[in-house]
Amino acid sequence: MTEAAPHPSAVIVGPAEPREQAPATVRARVGAFELRWHAGAPAALVVPGSTFTGRPGVGLVEVFTAGEQRARTSQAYWRSAVGERLRVQGSTVTTDDDATRAVVVQTDAMSGIEVRTTLTAPRGTVALRIENEVRNAGREPFVVTAVSSATIGVGHAAEDLDRTAWGTAASEWLAEDRWSERPLRSLLPDIALPLHGQDARGHVSLTSHGAWSSGEHVPCGYLVRADGAALAWQIETSAGWHADLCQAQGGGVLSLLGPTDLEHQFAHELLPGETFVAVPVAVAASARSRDDAIGQLTRYRRLLRGPAGEQDLPVVYNDFMNTLMGQPTTEKLLPLVRRAAEAGVEVFCIDAGWFADPAIGDWWSTVGEWREAPTRFPDGGLRRVTDAILDAGMAPGLWLEPEVVGIDSPAAAALPDEAFFQRFGRRVQEDRRYHLDFRHAAARAHLDATVDHLVEEYGIRYLKLDYNINPGAGTDHLATTAGDGLLAHTRAFRDWLVRVQQRHPSLRIENCSSGAMRADYALLAVTHLQSTSDQQDFRRYPPIAASAPASILPEQCGNWAYPERGMSDEETAFTLVTGLSGRLYLSGFLDDVRPDQRARVAEAVALHKQLRDGLRTAVPFWPRGLPDWDAATVCLGLHTADGDLLFVWDRDAAPARFTVPGVAEAEVLFPAGAAPWGLEPGSDGLEVSTPAGIGARVLRVTRG
Repeated sequence: MTEAAPHPSAVIVGPAEPREQAPATVRARVGAFELRWHAGAPAALVVPGSTFTGRPGVGLVEVFTAGEQRARTSQAYWRSAVGERLRVQGSTVTTDDDATRAVVVQTDAMSGIEVRTTLTAPRGTVALRIENEVRNAGREPFVVTAVSSATIGVGHAAEDLDRTAWGTAASEWLAEDRWSERPLRSLLPDIALPLHGQDARGHVSLTSHGAWSSGEHVPCGYLVRADGAALAWQIETSAGWHADLCQAQGGGVLSLLGPTDLEHQFAHELLPGETFVAVPVAVAASARSRDDAIGQLTRYRRLLRGPAGEQDLPVVYNDFMNTLMGQPTTEKLLPLVRRAAEAGVEVFCIDAGWFADPAIGDWWSTVGEWREAPTRFPDGGLRRVTDAILDAGMAPGLWLEPEVVGIDSPAAAALPDEAFFQRFGRRVQEDRRYHLDFRHAAARAHLDATVDHLVEEYGIRYLKLDYNINPGAGTDHLATTAGDGLLAHTRAFRDWLVRVQQRHPSLRIENCSSGAMRADYALLAVTHLQSTSDQQDFRRYPPIAASAPASILPEQCGNWAYPERGMSDEETAFTLVTGLSGRLYLSGFLDDVRPDQRARVAEAVALHKQLRDGLRTAVPFWPRGLPDWDAATVCLGLHTADGDLLFVWDRDAAPARFTVPGVAEAEVLFPAGAAPWGLEPGSDGLEVSTPAGIGARVLRVTRG
């Protein structure tokens, strides 16, 4: 780190006589981005040559404390008093085979707050990861109430906001990833700021609540201008997060934050010398289109996962969805094991209920010991079933909800109060369950023993980790506030996941969370598969499956396909196309379906095995736009190394005609021998015509 001069890779531009002109500007290039600052202002992030992403004068980091909030009043997370006073003390820029990294240190002389920002630009993508550490370099304690992980100017004039849309995804159980675009002016009206000589005081925002990071909104989004210039972003935390957008005289300002005081009951006290690590975020810029910006984030997510992304992509069967629904027994499982193996499945996962006595009925309040229920598995126990799975050539898997203990579970009495979330001195209870605090050694030891037992006793090689409660603001035990405790727990839980896989390298972990209520890249960076929904109506699943790759890597999108005996051939193909559009995640009574349906399942599995390696580098695109929830026609494209794939669902009972822009020609890959669809080149793209009734196809396409 330099004390007075910039790193040699930084460039100073400015006049020779700074006393008569503006201060000299220092520029430090980080991939496609650039940090700029001068002696009288904090560092700002820009994209050189762009009039959309980044603007000098908008400081990259904002710090809010209990003693000082904003330098100028507003409702936005911008222009904090501390942030306005930050000044760069030194910077370094390094480059290796993987990435370019810049570290810039800024201090506020008045408060003694020091911010160390690390910016990482991985090779192969126009994306940037931003991480901040806030250190108390002063002599008195202070309390942090919010830190912007990144604050970025959007546009260079008010007119840019007139032509910009705000893209976000609403999410809830059974209706995840519902993307929509709204004109920015419908959210931030033009209020003649130049006439008033001030920045605006209003804002528009997205906020998570509690511990479901994607329970209301997906923790990513984008801004796109009419000419295609776009900025996409994601916030990487399983705790609270907030995205905030306001307007200023020079354009818009986007702030990305982890938990905050006002929204998440967050505050963190820092004694002299102590450090707080803010939530990481990533941004990606494109001069061309929204899809390209999301594609840059897709490549970044892959690089973020590192070695975890290089592991195999097995076909998984799970007995839950529209099948056993949490009531597995030896008698019910063994026929499913046989049929799954015949279909080409590679992992057979036994879902919830394997630990619960059937006589209990509603067993949720008793969970937490994670030992098999003998009455479900007579004559050989659960081991008989897992041995049958192994003998059939598949890897056995089990469902587990590691962070909860039922109020009636023996584990609730065996573990100390300090091992659980607490508020005001009492355990937090949600839906008859307590929430474990993974900061506590006893909580981690309890789950370490559980996982070790399952791996060693049953040969488990796949864990579906669920998360079915939202415990609220968090825990205030050994934390400044409840939101502070929640953030610390989520980080401890992620660290636990890493250590489990270090002990058991062959173990694959699914990040299920009541469908996709906690689908974020704090967890997805260290797990293998994300169940994209709990939606059991196969007609309603396509918008979820088609939209999920905007926030989840295609190779991690676990899309359920659950054929049922009463389905027609087109309906069977419809649910299987949903599975094929990401990672094929099978369920359903495969022992009860018709022979022609079993053949169709085997066909889908065989095709998925041909295509799955391409998922590792696939980049999504949406030629007909991100789908509305009620769209009659849903379409997802994947650019792969072997060519472009298109997944098309027609949900209209009547015959349909529609155009897929940008596509010249197409051939049907699945289902073979089904009723033909019309696929004709047209002046505006591929002209598609479908017969009456719902249907779906997997196409290999030639881009126009």
